[in-house]
Amino acid sequence: MARYIYAKCRLCRRVGDKLMLKGERCLSAKCAVEHRNSVPGQKANLKHRTKISDRGIQLREKQKARYTYGILERQFRKTFATAGKIPGVTGENLVELLEKRLDNIVFRLGFGSSRAQARQIVRHGHITLNGRKTDIPSCLVKAGDVIGVRPNSAKNEYIKIMAETLKDHTLPPWLSLDIDNLIGKVLSIPKFEDIETKFDVQAIVEYYSR
Repeated sequence: MARYIYAKCRLCRRVGDKLMLKGERCLSAKCAVEHRNSVPGQKANLKHRTKISDRGIQLREKQKARYTYGILERQFRKTFATAGKIPGVTGENLVELLEKRLDNIVFRLGFGSSRAQARQIVRHGHITLNGRKTDIPSCLVKAGDVIGVRPNSAKNEYIKIMAETLKDHTLPPWLSLDIDNLIGKVLSIPKFEDIETKFDVQAIVEYYSR
């Protein structure tokens, strides 16, 4: 499966904002945006390049969304097309679809410090969906679905360390978590107004509408 394999901190520097791609590191002094807040590239900071067109702003917001959820262009475009077929506001539908991805739910439950780490946990077969092992990060969950850590995986050293941090983890209101058994439940489908985003969804709609 194709994925971004280069330095993730460059992505945050490219859009000029913290996208929380590396978990706790993004909150520390090691964050690249804090001590090297410049666009990567030898000629990126020349004065004649500082002005961004309307199209450039739309592209930047689309890239922010892609980087945040760790999705490549082809899959992101397909998700946008699906959002356009659902009744309602396309931009809001897009965010709700992204939030319903299994790797995002695993991240929201605190099983991974970042979405990239949560995706790896899913791909390695440590997660169950409604009692069955699932290794597809893009799988969409529904209200009432139960997400947990496989019993055999509970012996994994990473899982043991992760379990210790869950007591301090803040859950969104549409999820619940049984910390002792490492089992989470989707109480309801997340609504757009309940989701904090770092990108402009209207700009994304405008980008794909041209």
